[in-house]
Amino acid sequence: MQAEYIIVGAGSAGCAMAYRLAEAGKRVLVIEHGGSDAGPLIQMPGALSYPMNMKRYDWGYSTEPEPHLGGRTLAVPRGKVIGGSSSINGMIYVRGHARDFDHWRDQGADGWGYADVAPYYRRMENWHDGGHGGDPAWRGTDGPLHVTRGKRDNPLTQAFVEAGRQAGYPVTGDYNGEQQEGFGPFDMTVWKGERFSAAKAYLRPALQRENCDLIRALARKVVIENGRAVGVEIERGGKIEVIRAEAEVILAASSLNSPKLLMLSGIGPAKHLAEHGIDVVADRSGVGQNLQDHLELYIQAAASQPVSLFKYWNLLGKAYVGARWLFTKTGPGASNQFESSAFIRSAAGVDYPDIQYHFLPIAVRYDGQVAAEGHGFQAHVGPMRSPSRGEVTLRSADPKDAPRIFFNYMSHEKDWADFRTCIRLTREIFGQHAFKPYYRKEIQPGAECQTDDELNGFIREHVESAYHPCGTARMGRRDDPMAVVDPEARVIGVNGLRLADSSIFPRITNGNLNAPSIMVGEKTADHILGRTPLAPDNREPWISPEWQFSQR
Repeated sequence: MQAEYIIVGAGSAGCAMAYRLAEAGKRVLVIEHGGSDAGPLIQMPGALSYPMNMKRYDWGYSTEPEPHLGGRTLAVPRGKVIGGSSSINGMIYVRGHARDFDHWRDQGADGWGYADVAPYYRRMENWHDGGHGGDPAWRGTDGPLHVTRGKRDNPLTQAFVEAGRQAGYPVTGDYNGEQQEGFGPFDMTVWKGERFSAAKAYLRPALQRENCDLIRALARKVVIENGRAVGVEIERGGKIEVIRAEAEVILAASSLNSPKLLMLSGIGPAKHLAEHGIDVVADRSGVGQNLQDHLELYIQAAASQPVSLFKYWNLLGKAYVGARWLFTKTGPGASNQFESSAFIRSAAGVDYPDIQYHFLPIAVRYDGQVAAEGHGFQAHVGPMRSPSRGEVTLRSADPKDAPRIFFNYMSHEKDWADFRTCIRLTREIFGQHAFKPYYRKEIQPGAECQTDDELNGFIREHVESAYHPCGTARMGRRDDPMAVVDPEARVIGVNGLRLADSSIFPRITNGNLNAPSIMVGEKTADHILGRTPLAPDNREPWISPEWQFSQR
């Protein structure tokens, strides 16, 4: 088999690149290890806690014991399915703050400032505000990716935004528009009551074309001859074969599997490769380093009246929700239930939001375990810009072995101070008048947990990953020893090889990572095609005029 372009990984960025390259008439082959995304557990937004806990759809990775979390190992779900993690995620759509991308640019990712990436966000979006206000001038309306909003008819969803306003925070009609900061409605990748993954938006339409194909196989390594990537070694049906690429090989296998593939191919820190007996093709010390993530806590409250989604949390209720969704694609199953959000600043002197809230009108964990108190609600909260950094390294030279994933979570004192601030700010929001009719008591951390030491103990035991790993092959200037790809996503030190997914983020963006991962695929496709990038959008986003003096 031969193609001009081989894309390894049918995830968020890979699907977007397959679509744009195929649209331009290139012959494209996508290699994906996972299987079909058909089936109600993936397609039903309300069932989101299931697929990310299923071997069938998930690589099933976990961290090394994390020393600052008492030696806990945390699950690291990554989609092993058509659509990648966009098929098993929470469907939350956040572009990231303008300042995130300006920081990328200032760190050496030339051409990736907010003015440069905003037109790509507009190109990819087909945004529907659902009558909840918003910022159409800043949004795209004819892109492949449908972005919608939930009905927001649960009184708790409204109470959260109103409580934010009462606490003195701004309210924003569209955090993906001019003003991220504040409380308001969430955007989600849901369309007509179903999950709208990158597979639906991009890959399916691409595969309709004769010049785009998909094969299911495990990519073992990139084949490099005389300093040039010429193909990919794969295993399928127990046989190992090489598929050749006439133009380029493009890795889009996730921030965990892309660096692993680079290292298996001889691209990475020479000393580490030597430990595993791998011949060095390019000594790039940044491969697998700079690993980042978002952590979050669930601050849970018991409700004083039966307004939460708990009424469906029994066999009959789940049967009703499931049947209603199957037959009409409506009801609680048609939403991810994350319908209100907030982005706030932790302190005066912070120029743009560094705390994110996901509000949920039920007290429940990601694995589906509901709080013993029954009716309740919760806010997922966490800092957006942790200084902690980890690494992805090889466990062995066997491509079938999972990579070794070490986040080094909470390794800075700032992480602890930031999380204590998150808890205290959340308690203040839940204490506002808007929650009076609904708030009974705090479930966790619990009213008795007050001092810094008590809060630290709670954080150590209960902090969870928001599943936003990134940064392990960061983009930068070609003379930057820690950069892995240049600003056109070309792997430095090897010809004919690109890497485009969340690995290349110099620093984690503010919010969930699906939208920026797709954007990276969209923009990289233009670089691959040698096109002039879309004209920059030089409008200035909103920054609080009071940021130097006030936290809100």
